[in-house]
Amino acid sequence: MSPTKPRAAQLVAASLEHRILTIRGRSVMIDADLADLYGVQTRVLNQAVRRNQERFPAEFMFQLTNAEKQEVITSCDHLARLKFSATLPFAFTEHGTLMLGNVLNSERAIEVSLLVVRTFVSIREMLSSHKDLAAKLNELEGRVGGHDEAIADLIDAIRRLAAPPVRKSRPIGFTADLEGKKR
Repeated sequence: MSPTKPRAAQLVAASLEHRILTIRGRSVMIDADLADLYGVQTRVLNQAVRRNQERFPAEFMFQLTNAEKQEVITSCDHLARLKFSATLPFAFTEHGTLMLGNVLNSERAIEVSLLVVRTFVSIREMLSSHKDLAAKLNELEGRVGGHDEAIADLIDAIRRLAAPPVRKSRPIGFTADLEGKKR
């Protein structure tokens, strides 16, 4: 085992999850982050991609628009250096990151790409469990939602029972009506 393996694994594990972004409804990583992880310059990474374009179809990677780039720069402090870049960054999906490991063809690239894919999978599993939990909560809310009116009626009935009875008291003594009748 080479001495870089444990170091690369620690590096990726420590900083990978915050580098996975959601853009266009897909979980992706930006080329600058991947170049950092793979230990190459962003220029070198993109050059390898251009040389092997047939390996990177649209579902593996896409180029950000100016608006997307600005949003990424604004929301991700670690990508602030992209602000002054003249080129628009590329975003790689889970499959694109795995293909990058094959294209770069180094021991570190292969290891890092596997760790990246494992992180994508764990995030997907976590999101899936959150969706299951959200669905169960919605179901429970639907069941309880119909009970709200019944619970409110029950509370009103309990309040009526708990309240002291209103007594109609008769006046003490005799009173004369205008018509002269006794009460």
